[in-house]
Amino acid sequence: MDGQRERGGGPPQWWRHGPPWWDRRDDEERRPRWPWRSTALITAFVLIGSNFAAHAQAGERDPLDPFARALLLATGVALLWRQRHPVPVVFGTAATTLFYLGSGYPYGPVFVAVAVACFSAIVTGHRRAAWAAMVTLWAGHALLSHWLYRWLPPSGDAAASWGEEIVIATWVVAIVALSELARTRREQWARERAERAQAAKRRADEERLRIARELHDVLAHSISVINVQAGVGLALLDSDPEQARSALTTIKDQSKEALGEVRQVLDALRTPGDAPRAPAPGLDRLPELVEQAASAGLTVEVEGEPPRLSPGTDLAAFRIVQEALTNVVRHSGSRHARVCLDRDGRTLRLRVDDDGPATGADAGGSGNGLAGMRERAAALGGTIEAGPRADGGFRVLAALPIDVAHTKEEDR
Repeated sequence: MDGQRERGGGPPQWWRHGPPWWDRRDDEERRPRWPWRSTALITAFVLIGSNFAAHAQAGERDPLDPFARALLLATGVALLWRQRHPVPVVFGTAATTLFYLGSGYPYGPVFVAVAVACFSAIVTGHRRAAWAAMVTLWAGHALLSHWLYRWLPPSGDAAASWGEEIVIATWVVAIVALSELARTRREQWARERAERAQAAKRRADEERLRIARELHDVLAHSISVINVQAGVGLALLDSDPEQARSALTTIKDQSKEALGEVRQVLDALRTPGDAPRAPAPGLDRLPELVEQAASAGLTVEVEGEPPRLSPGTDLAAFRIVQEALTNVVRHSGSRHARVCLDRDGRTLRLRVDDDGPATGADAGGSGNGLAGMRERAAALGGTIEAGPRADGGFRVLAALPIDVAHTKEEDR
């Protein structure tokens, strides 16, 4: 019982967020069902209960006859259509109930059918019709009990007390109030269900975008290095076989590393929620990145030391530097690049410069590369500035917030 309540008291979890089976009703609610079981149970309850009521009210009301049982049966069976046609059902059950009482038959559970019809009409949005039907039931009963009783069976019947009318009016108000409460909760559950579906879709979209960025960064960098080394190997295959062999070795190592990283990304995609088998890359692999760039003919100078970063920020910083160096290899005529790491308070500033000139229209990268860098920075609350420098070349400047609280916990 305690597990169903919020800490510190309050309503049960199922009352606030819906019962566990509520989410499985999506497909069923798109098309009204035939409520056979509940209708059969209610009809049986009305028939059996009215039979007991007739014995208890013997001498005061007329006994049940086949016509009375037919009225009770019709009132119960009408509930089969309460989900498809709630308005006719609530008015129909109210009318048959008034006709049953006006015929002098005993009071009993016949009101249960009207209550169920009212509930169905209100929770499906037909509030005014349900209110009108219940007011009509109460007004009709008052008319029968205080005026028409002189001409209706049973003979010699006296007018009902106004206390009885107050009881029936209270019962009507209680039924309507409970139905309105159920309608409100049902709408709240539907809104929360829609919000959860949107949140799940948003998380799935974000995850697909993250995987796309990872694959782009891994493949773009590795294929750029492989492309350069393949060109070197082809050019030196006859004149300098040893250098060509070194280029082929670099291609093999780089492709093996790329396959490993791609496999890691795909493993995370196949088994979401599992812990990764290998740690995500970070700025501690910056020397390795410099060596890979050197194998592609690019000399990289690194200034500054990377601070302690949270895993997400560390991965984003590494990928930004990787993409920036890949763009230098692919789009710049310069064979020299500089990477500067600087911590400014709670902000990590990354700067990647090359001296150009650009070898094509896509200087500094195009489309997905720069867009991926900006998305990574924005996801952490940082910024990316990329563009040509006034003195020539190209600059990528990233500002990423440092999770100081997380860093302190790691230092402990």
